[in-house]
Parts: sequence; C-alpha cells; structure tokens
Amino acid sequence: MAVGISNILALLGGVALFLFGMGLMGDSLKLVAGQRLELILYRLSNTPLKGVLLGTAVTAVIQSSSATSAMVVGFVNSGMMKLSQAIGIVLGANIGTSVTGWILCLSYISSSDALSLLSSATITAIAAIAGILLRMLGKTSQKRHTGDILLGFAVLMYGMNAMSGAVSPLRESEGFLRLMTMFENPILGVLIGTLITAVLQSNSASVGILQALCVTGAVKYSAALPIIMGQNIGTCVTALISSIGASKNARRAALIHLYFNIIGTVLFMAVFYAVDAVFPFAFMEDAANAAGIAVIHTTFNIIATAVLLPFSGTLEKLATLTIRDNDTVERIDDFQLLDERFLSNPAFAVEQCKVVTDRMAELTREAIFDAIGLLDGGAYTPEMADRIEALETKIDHYEDKLGTYMVKLSRAKLSQKDGHTLSLLLTVSSAASVTLRMLRYCIGEMPAP
Repeated sequence: MAVGISNILALLGGVALFLFGMGLMGDSLKLVAGQRLELILYRLSNTPLKGVLLGTAVTAVIQSSSATSAMVVGFVNSGMMKLSQAIGIVLGANIGTSVTGWILCLSYISSSDALSLLSSATITAIAAIAGILLRMLGKTSQKRHTGDILLGFAVLMYGMNAMSGAVSPLRESEGFLRLMTMFENPILGVLIGTLITAVLQSNSASVGILQALCVTGAVKYSAALPIIMGQNIGTCVTALISSIGASKNARRAALIHLYFNIIGTVLFMAVFYAVDAVFPFAFMEDAANAAGIAVIHTTFNIIATAVLLPFSGTLEKLATLTIRDNDTVERIDDFQLLDERFLSNPAFAVEQCKVVTDRMAELTREAIFDAIGLLDGGAYTPEMADRIEALETKIDHYEDKLGTYMVKLSRAKLSQKDGHTLSLLLTVSSAASVTLRMLRYCIGEMPAP
C-alpha cells in the first residue's frame, strides 16, 4: 500500500502547521502595521479602482481574503462604509490572496538549483533563526512582532514541505490517479475546490494543498484549473458566516463577494472551454506545478476583476434584489461601531472604542454640567431632573456595552500601546459613570420647590 496512516497523519500535521504559520504571520503583520491598514481601507476607498488597489494591498499583507471580506462586512454593518465602497475592496481581496501562491513557490526551489541559496531549506532556516532571535532578544514590541512574522513564515514553509513529503507516495497510487482524472470534469472540479476551501476557510491553505499535490505529477492542468475556480467560491463562506445577524447592507456585501466569484468563474470557464474546444490548449494535459497554479490563480482573479469592475453597480443591484428593502428603516447607532468582527483586528477595534468613548464623554459632560447647575443654585425643575436621570441611564448603557466589548478585546493579542490605551478607556468609562451617579444621587436628595 503506497499510502499509509503515517502519510495521512503527516499530511494533516503539515496542514496544521501551515494554518498555524499563516495565522501567526498574519496576526503579527497586523500588530506591526497597527490600525493603519484598516483606517486606510475605509478612508481611502472612495472609488471602485482605489478600493480594488487597497483591497489587493491589504489582503497581500494580512494573507487572508476571508479576513478582509469579514472586515468589510463589519465596516458596512457599522455604517462606516457604503455598500458601493465595499465592492472594490472585495474584488481586490481576491487578487491579494493570490500572492500567497507565489510565496509558496519558494518551497519548491531545491538545493540543486542554480538559486540554491534561495532553496526552501535555506529560506526556512534563515527565517526561523532570525525570527527566534528577534522574538527572544528584541527590546521593543515591534521587533518581537517582526520576529513572530518570520517564525510564522518558517512554520508555514515547514508545513508546506511536510504536506509535499506526505503526498509524494500518491504518485504510485492508481486510486489517486483515477481521482485526479475525475476532477478533470469542470463541474466536479469546481465543487471539490469549493468544498475544501469552505471547510478550511482559507483560500491560501487550499491553494497550498493543491500545490503540494503537484509533486506527485498526477495533477494535470485540466484538473487543477476547475479546482482553483472552486477555491475562489469557497473562500466566500467566511464572509457569509460573518454577515449572519448583520444589517442588510452588510449581508449584501458578503453576497457581492459570492456573486463576483460565481459570475467570474462561470464567464471565465465558459470562454476558456469554448476556446479550448476550437483551439485546444496543449498545456492542459501537462502535469501542473506550483508556479503554474500561482499563475492560473492570479490570472483568473485579475481578469475577473477587470471584467466585472465596470459592472460593480450591477453587482450591487443584484445583491439588493436578493436582500430587499422593506418599510423598516435600519438605524445605525454608536454601538454598531463595537462590531465583534473587528475583534480579529485588535488595533482597529481599539480605535472604535475610542470613538464610542468620546461620544460617551460628550453625553457625560452634558449631564454633569446640567447637574452642577442645579446643585449650584440653579432653578430646580422635575423636567430637568428627569432629563439628567435619562442621560445617566443612557451613559450607564454606554458603560455596559463598552465594558463588555473591551473585556473581550483585552483577550486579543494587543500591542503594548493598544493595551495601555484600552486600560485607560476602561478607567475613563467607569469613572464617568460613577461621577454622574453621585451627582444624580445629590439631586435626588434635593427638596422639591
């Protein structure tokens, strides 16, 4: 038997290391960048083309189109971003995620090549050594987070090599060869690509697995191409899950991501296979390799974005027709800024807490001034006392929502600066509420006129 339990365990272990390395690298990159990436996203995405460029850049940095899409759903849900702004970012996220495939090509440079100094073993070793030195000896949080980035990259590369080594025996398996032949059916290939990516919730991981399978020499481009198309559809699952319970526009933003990938896949495959039927592409029967997978992934996303970007308004209308408006007007309040989707981007979530705390401070200032005015000999009226009481109730609600959100946020991986800011915000929100409560008590003890 060509493939045993040990190979399966090695494959699963490689996938686990790959996902862990990618998560560590992406989280550390976000900590190094702070809130700048997220702030750029919603402040500068005022045109579709800018949105595409920004979505591409941010996704290439954080290495996750799913994270970018979920972030955009949060922006739209909180009213910080219009649905039309979200479209360009979602389209750009698909291009940005294809960068990972090119990074993973480094793991297939062998020590026998002319570029032996860039072999996967050498790159992984250098990244691991530099990463652990920065992690252990770095005196600032930025240096330690940079070390985590390098360590994440090293673990990712090691996981990729482990996957490749685990599937190598499959080249001798007749069952695997028959399975790969089945996936040459475009519909079946798209379905399996969608399923794998939906389960892993990572386009990059599913592309990495496909690139690892290429070492068997049994994966032809005729099988790889539809699987890649399906991977782009499967990556929409994260945004769709993230949009559950969100506002209508937030759900529409998630649907636009899905519609873009489905329409792009249908159009691309229809044109590609129509041309292939008349002028057969010779490369389709060749064994796929890691670089070829990266080329197809990037080419598809660039072409699909270029074709569908001019029709962004149509995508928006399609999503609006799917989730229709009704007579109820959705109200955006301050607490929607405390969206739990932002907890995966702690630096940005801290900024949102500052915005809501500022609003709470304005209400507190207004209530305290009114209360002091009464205590300082102002004209007491039941109406004014009731107004101060209503403000106190509202401020208590702010404290409750902010406190709950910031406690959750405190469990995330925060930079030293953001951790200090969060601590101050917790103290300020509690102090404001307590001060106003004391003044309200004093007013309550005042005799009625």
